[in-house]
Amino acid sequence: MTDTELRPVAPSIAAAGAAMEAVLPFDDPADLQDARRGFIRALTPGQVHAAGGRVVWDADAWKPVLSGPRPPSVNPSLWRQAQLVALQGLYEVLPGTYQVRGLDLSNMTLVEGQDGVIVIDPLISSECAAAALNLYRSERGNRPVTAVIYTHCHVDHFGGVRGVVSGDDVASGRVPVLAPEGFLEHAVAENVYAGTAMARRAAYMYGAALPPGPDGQLGAGLGMTTSTGTVTLIPPTREITATGQEEVLDGVRLVFQVTPGTEAPAEMNFLFPDTGALCMAENATHTLHNLLTLRGALVRDPRIWARYLTEAIDLFTDRAEVEFASHHWPTWGRDRIVELLSLQRDLYAYQHDQTLRLINRGFTGNEIAEMLEMPPALEQAWHARGYYGSVSHNVKAVYQRYMGWFDGNPAHLWPHPPEEAGRRYVDLAGGPERLLENARHAYDDGDLRWAAEVVSHLIFADPAHGEARDLGAAALEQLGFGAENGTWRNFFLTGAAELRGAAAGTPTETASPDLMAALSLPQLFDSLAIRVDGPRAWDLRLTIDWEFTDTGDHHRTTLANGVLTHGPVPNRDGAETRVRATRASFLALVSGASPAELAAAGDFAVDGDAETLDRLAGVLDNPDPGFAIVLP
Repeated sequence: MTDTELRPVAPSIAAAGAAMEAVLPFDDPADLQDARRGFIRALTPGQVHAAGGRVVWDADAWKPVLSGPRPPSVNPSLWRQAQLVALQGLYEVLPGTYQVRGLDLSNMTLVEGQDGVIVIDPLISSECAAAALNLYRSERGNRPVTAVIYTHCHVDHFGGVRGVVSGDDVASGRVPVLAPEGFLEHAVAENVYAGTAMARRAAYMYGAALPPGPDGQLGAGLGMTTSTGTVTLIPPTREITATGQEEVLDGVRLVFQVTPGTEAPAEMNFLFPDTGALCMAENATHTLHNLLTLRGALVRDPRIWARYLTEAIDLFTDRAEVEFASHHWPTWGRDRIVELLSLQRDLYAYQHDQTLRLINRGFTGNEIAEMLEMPPALEQAWHARGYYGSVSHNVKAVYQRYMGWFDGNPAHLWPHPPEEAGRRYVDLAGGPERLLENARHAYDDGDLRWAAEVVSHLIFADPAHGEARDLGAAALEQLGFGAENGTWRNFFLTGAAELRGAAAGTPTETASPDLMAALSLPQLFDSLAIRVDGPRAWDLRLTIDWEFTDTGDHHRTTLANGVLTHGPVPNRDGAETRVRATRASFLALVSGASPAELAAAGDFAVDGDAETLDRLAGVLDNPDPGFAIVLP
């Protein structure tokens, strides 16, 4: 078999696809009609480039696959969703309200005002945001950006902001930037504290390193994938703090609903009362969303999510003519909007309530994930299908939210880590060949989940075992071929690729200079504290006072017992070392610059024991953006 030939699809996967085609309403044209409605023109060609010529987005990459018949290696429901979210271009939602879709994972919405245009959610990358704005201007004229709105604190809704507006325009007050209360804290914390690990797992989740194709990447359910351009951030200048708050931007009236703790820790919906356009951010899209993303995040609260959707129905739908969101396509007509929001509400409430009901009957998260069936009305609603989130991993998230990682069985309280467990499983099976034989039987019988689990033990016991890696890759690949969920498919296929020797890497770096610059001083010191290698620092005792010459702030850090504590200085006595620095030079130090380099630049000076900083630097660990996932 050559690299270009499609690998054979397991009979069990082909049969499951055929069964799905028989029970879901594939002949319903409503979503395709809505996704195409208002189309003006596409970006042609569909590539977006960085300054050096590197392609950071290629909207044309999926065309050769999606224009043909569905290959058996793609779940029919995911195939349908991919065809919808791959549509790209400029669309009119209502006169004066436009969306650019398909030029990143998310949408950029543009609302025309008296003097210019309001930009809502400027994508992930500044290059993609600039391309989207230029596409809009090519049809609607060179209108200046007069305001920016971030609907919530995830990077695909603010990262491209410098592609549509400059920092000077915002600093001067010419362009206000609106966001929900708490936006900045959550935006920077999520992308810095565990940012390296999240970015590594996001490479699996979005499949950005997989080639698009019938046995490769075909979207992530929410959009096709993530762009790989420059992530930026301009902090908001105006916060939305209360439901019912009204603002006027460039002569356009908006009424807001704050929805903290839903799809994001800081999020908001809003209505344009003069046009009836209702923005639901990412709280109601055309997919079952995540309660806990596969890349990692804080567990979301489906109970409050459902309640805010009920509140949105009560607040807005009597005045709404069209509903649009930060992903996917709009929904027109009041009755259809109410139906969409009501079913989305029931979707999250049902998972929450039924998971808790079964928890209180003694079932674990893994058991509930196999038991829970959705009501027929939700099973048949395309927008409630699990393209991005899934019932399986969402109910485990509900379990985790209330019960934690432990299922209560004391045999699971202190399990061996994967490599140690792997060696013991291999011994239990009677050796590597016996274990491999059992895994092959499971694969041949169509029990792909068991084949992948069993052979993974051998891979962790002996990562150089070629046959084990080949079989593990084959099992993961078949699971990917059968997955309705786009992120599951990407995880399975990326894992298979890495078992075969490819490297997914970390295509997108979210901890950009703009994000680091937006950290508060306590967050900056937190980012140092989480890098201290505890065992190496057990016997170190050191205290440093930091004086920030440009802000007037004073902070003290103390390292003891492998813990770096910090806080404002109650008095300025007792520190063995004092550092006088600008905030920018301290940020450079945190990012890896040496004290000597910074001192030479003139914004950094050390009084007292100059070796204290070297001793601190000597126990700081560097994150690994390419750590192993399917291998030890």
